Amino acid sequence: MKIQELTLYTTNIESQSEFYSQVLGLKIVKKSSKCVSFQVGNTLLHFEFNKTATPYHFAINIPANKDKEALLWLKSRLSILKDGQDEIIDFRAWNAKAIYFYDQDLNIVELIARKNLKNESDQKFGPEQFLEISEIGVPTRDIENVFSILSGVMDIEIYDGGFGNFCAIGDETGLFICINRDHKKWYPTQDKASPSEFELKLSQNGKTYSIEFKNENIKSII
Repeated sequence: MKIQELTLYTTNIESQSEFYSQVLGLKIVKKSSKCVSFQVGNTLLHFEFNKTATPYHFAINIPANKDKEALLWLKSRLSILKDGQDEIIDFRAWNAKAIYFYDQDLNIVELIARKNLKNESDQKFGPEQFLEISEIGVPTRDIENVFSILSGVMDIEIYDGGFGNFCAIGDETGLFICINRDHKKWYPTQDKASPSEFELKLSQNGKTYSIEFKNENIKSII
């Protein structure tokens, strides 16, 4: 699964525009008073204004060998969200290492180096090493229903977890990270998981799908 476009909502277009373009160095594709779009590797990331927007969690793939270099690069620009003293989180079960930080909306953004993808790079780390958005958080009270809807629309499988408190649906290039928002909070900050609305376009097995998460329901909008 590949996330081609992701639309999130923000209460402040200007602050997000400045953060993603000046702090992270991402290219602005288009901008107006109501929206701004960035190229994040193979994914277009859109922020649209909404005065009631609430925070998200999403992840960006980086080359498998760049976690330590990415940490140093980030630390020269912003504060890292730690787990205890750990700045790089070792997800052994996923054979991946991740680094977390806040953007201006207190969205929890993750850079993740997935060793199984074998996408090592010999280039110096920078924004061009942001390969694609690979995760979007889906806080819900019914994980099984989310999976049922997604699997009814496309050929998609559970990557990890189950229908209790956590379920990652998809694969290492694109995952819906579902958590039971009544029983689980976002890692590593323990921030409350809000059912923040989003839209995305994805490709899976040669087909393109549009998915919407709104009012705590997920559906295809094709």
